Amino acid sequence: MEKHYNNFYGRGSKEGIEFDGKIWDDRHGGPFDRGSADSYYRRGITPHFFTGSSYQSPIVEESEMTNEQLEAYHAGYRYNQKQGDFKEW
Repeated sequence: MEKHYNNFYGRGSKEGIEFDGKIWDDRHGGPFDRGSADSYYRRGITPHFFTGSSYQSPIVEESEMTNEQLEAYHAGYRYNQKQGDFKEW
Protein backbone atom coordinates (compact mmCIF):
# COMPACT_ATOMS: atom_id res chain seq x y z
CA MET A 1 0.00 0.00 0.00
CA GLU A 2 1.25 3.45 -0.87
CA LYS A 3 0.51 6.57 1.09
CA HIS A 4 1.74 10.07 0.55
CA TYR A 5 1.69 11.93 3.80
CA ASN A 6 0.10 15.36 3.65
CA ASN A 7 2.52 18.24 3.34
CA PHE A 8 3.02 21.42 1.35
CA TYR A 9 2.91 20.49 -2.35
CA GLY A 10 3.70 16.88 -1.45
CA ARG A 11 7.42 17.50 -1.02
CA GLY A 12 9.82 17.64 1.86
CA SER A 13 7.49 16.26 4.48
CA LYS A 14 8.75 15.32 7.91
CA GLU A 15 7.14 11.90 7.51
CA GLY A 16 8.19 11.16 3.94
CA ILE A 17 6.48 8.96 1.36
CA GLU A 18 5.51 5.37 2.07
CA PHE A 19 6.22 3.18 -0.95
CA ASP A 20 7.28 -0.45 -1.40
CA GLY A 21 6.96 -1.07 2.34
CA LYS A 22 9.36 1.68 3.37
CA ILE A 23 9.10 5.36 4.23
CA TRP A 24 11.36 7.41 1.97
CA ASP A 25 12.78 10.84 2.72
CA ASP A 26 11.31 13.09 0.02
CA ARG A 27 13.24 16.28 0.71
CA HIS A 28 13.66 18.56 -2.29
CA GLY A 29 16.93 17.67 -4.00
CA GLY A 30 17.36 14.32 -2.23
CA PRO A 31 17.77 10.98 -4.02
CA PHE A 32 14.07 9.98 -3.88
CA ASP A 33 13.01 13.42 -5.11
CA ARG A 34 15.52 13.40 -7.97
CA GLY A 35 14.43 9.91 -9.07
CA SER A 36 10.79 10.97 -9.13
CA ALA A 37 11.70 14.18 -11.00
CA ASP A 38 13.64 12.25 -13.66
CA SER A 39 10.59 10.03 -14.16
CA TYR A 40 8.19 13.01 -14.18
CA TYR A 41 10.18 14.74 -16.93
CA ARG A 42 10.61 11.41 -18.74
CA ARG A 43 14.36 11.56 -18.46
CA GLY A 44 16.34 8.38 -18.34
CA ILE A 45 17.57 6.83 -15.14
CA THR A 46 20.63 8.82 -14.10
CA PRO A 47 21.11 8.52 -10.34
CA HIS A 48 22.18 11.74 -8.64
CA PHE A 49 21.04 14.12 -5.92
CA PHE A 50 21.90 17.48 -4.44
CA THR A 51 23.34 18.08 -0.98
CA GLY A 52 20.73 20.82 -0.47
CA SER A 53 18.10 22.25 -2.78
CA SER A 54 18.06 21.14 -6.42
CA TYR A 55 20.40 23.16 -8.61
CA GLN A 56 21.25 25.44 -5.67
CA SER A 57 23.77 23.13 -4.00
CA PRO A 58 26.51 20.66 -4.97
CA ILE A 59 25.43 17.60 -6.93
CA VAL A 60 26.38 14.05 -5.94
CA GLU A 61 26.79 11.79 -8.97
CA GLU A 62 26.06 8.07 -9.14
CA SER A 63 29.71 7.06 -8.62
CA GLU A 64 29.71 8.90 -5.28
CA MET A 65 26.35 7.59 -4.00
CA THR A 66 25.92 4.97 -1.30
CA ASN A 67 23.79 1.87 -1.84
CA GLU A 68 21.07 3.46 0.30
CA GLN A 69 21.10 6.64 -1.78
CA LEU A 70 20.93 4.62 -5.00
CA GLU A 71 18.03 2.61 -3.58
CA ALA A 72 16.19 5.84 -2.73
CA TYR A 73 16.76 7.29 -6.21
CA HIS A 74 15.41 4.15 -7.90
CA ALA A 75 12.46 4.00 -5.49
CA GLY A 76 11.59 7.61 -6.39
CA TYR A 77 11.73 6.77 -10.08
CA ARG A 78 9.51 3.70 -9.62
CA TYR A 79 7.12 5.65 -7.40
CA ASN A 80 6.47 8.26 -10.06
CA GLN A 81 6.24 5.66 -12.82
CA LYS A 82 3.58 3.87 -10.81
CA GLN A 83 1.72 7.15 -10.13
CA GLY A 84 1.74 7.91 -13.87
CA ASP A 85 2.40 11.59 -13.19
CA PHE A 86 4.31 12.91 -16.21
CA LYS A 87 5.04 16.37 -17.60
CA GLU A 88 2.88 17.19 -20.58
CA TRP A 89 4.90 19.24 -23.02
